[in-house]
Amino acid sequence: MSNGRVDYIVIGAGTAGCIVAARLAEEPGAQVTLLEFGGMDTNPAIYARDMNAMFSLWAPQGAENWGYTTTPQEGLGGRSIEIARGKVLGGCSAVNAMIYIRGNRRDFDTWSALGNRGWSYDEVLHYFKKSERYHGPASPYHGDRGPLPIIDYRTPSAVGHAFIEAAATLGAGQTYNDFNGAAQEAGAGFYQSTRTTAGVRATAASAFIRPLIGREGFQLLTGVRVTRLIVENGRARGVEYAGPNGVVTLGAEREVILCAGAFETPKLMMLSGLGPAEQLKRHGIRVIADLPGVGQNLQDHMLLGVGYESLAPLDPPEMLAEAGLFHWTRTSAEQTSPDLQYFFGPVQFVADEYRTDGPGFTFAPIVSQPLSRGTVSLASADPAANAVVDPCYLSRDEDVAVFEYGIRYAREMVHTSAFDGLRGRELAPGDAITNSEDLRTYIRRVCSTVWHPIGTCKMGTDAAAVVDGQLRVRGIEGLRIADAAAMPKLVNGNPNAAIMMIAEKAADMIRSARSTVADAAVATA
Repeated sequence: MSNGRVDYIVIGAGTAGCIVAARLAEEPGAQVTLLEFGGMDTNPAIYARDMNAMFSLWAPQGAENWGYTTTPQEGLGGRSIEIARGKVLGGCSAVNAMIYIRGNRRDFDTWSALGNRGWSYDEVLHYFKKSERYHGPASPYHGDRGPLPIIDYRTPSAVGHAFIEAAATLGAGQTYNDFNGAAQEAGAGFYQSTRTTAGVRATAASAFIRPLIGREGFQLLTGVRVTRLIVENGRARGVEYAGPNGVVTLGAEREVILCAGAFETPKLMMLSGLGPAEQLKRHGIRVIADLPGVGQNLQDHMLLGVGYESLAPLDPPEMLAEAGLFHWTRTSAEQTSPDLQYFFGPVQFVADEYRTDGPGFTFAPIVSQPLSRGTVSLASADPAANAVVDPCYLSRDEDVAVFEYGIRYAREMVHTSAFDGLRGRELAPGDAITNSEDLRTYIRRVCSTVWHPIGTCKMGTDAAAVVDGQLRVRGIEGLRIADAAAMPKLVNGNPNAAIMMIAEKAADMIRSARSTVADAAVATA
């Protein structure tokens, strides 16, 4: 069945898709359709201020979770890891821990150095600011007129203050009032978050899409699964999706923008005949474009808990992680930004076997610049089957070394005078685990994902790149990828802010290209 034609089709109403669709809908007369497999963001847990409500959104079989699990990981002793992905209007912005941190400026300068002109920090700062409605001190590094509220952390705990003081005592770097300000080098501070001034979660949907619902020219369809991209004669012509009324074909007059995330974006590309030719042939899929980089270059952040009992009572926190630290462990010329990040909070964020009754706090070291790389591949040609995700976690010993350093440095911090009167028994990994071999065994046994997968349709100029610096899919007109899959390399920090920036920039590039075409038509008339 045909459902007609629109100007723009945006696939995936997650963090990126909501922003791309909303910005394209600002174009006078534009017809924009946003397609989402998940449902509306009506679950009260999404906008509740209760931490346990947020945990419920991560349930593997929950309505808001895609339910992805990795293949058994050799680097983790054969364990498989659940990776929560938002399957709801708002995507991961509706289920994440709400931390708002852009990354180090050199992360984006590295993107530019890889051949992606226009993606240096100075060139993308405008797009970070464009989304923001920052409720903090006036700053040239923040926006205050955008749709998305950003707030500073308001009620730091006693252990949170101790964490900041301990980092300063050890000379870990400067103390930051704003990780998203002029610099993000080594140092500690409290995290900003995507919340309203009332402390309620703000998502890409609540900020960008809710005001558009019912507006002429904008259509949101939830509960529909895009089964393939329609590509004819080297151009994306539309999509096919399955919904309550069966299989529907929707045409795109101008562009199709793929924003389905680091797993679903490469999966849909491959189902549509755009990907590694040999893999497509194995599944009986006709090869339209041999793009070997589709599904490659998977990167993810990993963390583990270094937990302690608290000798003092602790109030429930506003967020899972209230404070953080960025630190250098590698000193090679290739390491241009910190490679170790911490989450810190007044919660026992450790494996179940280590938890105890009573208050506690946790240092959670994160390998912020992992060297391990994995893949996303097809399980079958069935669009309903999840992709096969093999992150190859800890396949590089250098990543294990960062974790070991992170555990040892957390122990140094907790034994400064800042934690006197607060420091109780070490819960995890425990005082008895001190030598390198035992620490590395602990690391491989308990570490897990922070749910930050990126890079599976990377932007670049090399043979493995899938999109160019304009986010256009190689060899296919009218098709762009504007989500985490397009990132060539992980940033320092939670990638949600960077994904929003990508979406803002993508929409601007699409509209600019449209204006250029229109101007050329007028000039030749």
